[in-house]
Amino acid sequence: MPLTSLSRKAWSNAYLLLVITTLIWGGNAVASRAAIDNISPMMLTSLRWVGVTLVFPVIFRRQIVQHWPVIRASWLRIILMGCLGFTGFNALMYVAGHSTSAINMGIIQGAIPVMVMAGSMLMFGTRLTWLQIVGVLTTMLGVVLTAARGDLSVLSQLAFARGDILMVIACVLYAGYTLGLRKRPDLPGLVFFTCMAAVACFFSGLLLAGEIALGKHMWPNWKGWLLVLYVTLGPSIISQLMFMRGVELIGPARAGLFVNLVPIWAAILAVILIGEPFALYHAVALLMVLGGIWLAERNRA
Repeated sequence: MPLTSLSRKAWSNAYLLLVITTLIWGGNAVASRAAIDNISPMMLTSLRWVGVTLVFPVIFRRQIVQHWPVIRASWLRIILMGCLGFTGFNALMYVAGHSTSAINMGIIQGAIPVMVMAGSMLMFGTRLTWLQIVGVLTTMLGVVLTAARGDLSVLSQLAFARGDILMVIACVLYAGYTLGLRKRPDLPGLVFFTCMAAVACFFSGLLLAGEIALGKHMWPNWKGWLLVLYVTLGPSIISQLMFMRGVELIGPARAGLFVNLVPIWAAILAVILIGEPFALYHAVALLMVLGGIWLAERNRA
């Protein structure tokens, strides 16, 4: 079969595209751990969005000009969403990687769908069934078990690892970004993404300036540049295109379920690529998170 035919067939297979997307996202957690001693967190965050803004505005320049009136009218929402979902989430995630494991980050990240569901109930009055409430609570208990490293006595001392706390905050920010997508400006998806990437580039640059002022920056070595290349091409560009194509093929509800694969991929990649130990509490927490999401997604109101 000719290569072009294979490419077209793959581009039409939503399930393949979405599995690869979540694999790339799972790798982002591993990248945050691999960055230690190779590139500082804000440097990685900033260079990632610099890379995106060197590509997307050029590709979509005509569409940006065409939709500029809508962009200008929606500038505040675009800034808020870019700061929450792109700058805030990634900056906190890369900082968290210095004090927690990629496996923990992946499991905690798996709680985003139920955070969105809980936020939808609080902000929009969405009704949840008892089964969904049980699912939300089960998932959150899985996150707590992960943060406690399987030792529930930690709860009485509130001695959670700094990285786990930062990762929970990052996921709350991303859940807020996801909720904001409900009322996003009337823009094509890739144009909207490009605008938010430009916002992320600006604000992550401010964070990098602060990191440099504090003397905590680290310019990337050759491994650091490979990580910059990965997070720019993978999580920022390729996965976004694949996810949008997947949503186009099977719809947002079904495509969203694939996000549940992220903690699984993160755990597998962390063990294989950077040799992190996979403990029993990781397995229990992973089952709780995924089981809770499964319950929460059943008979969704």
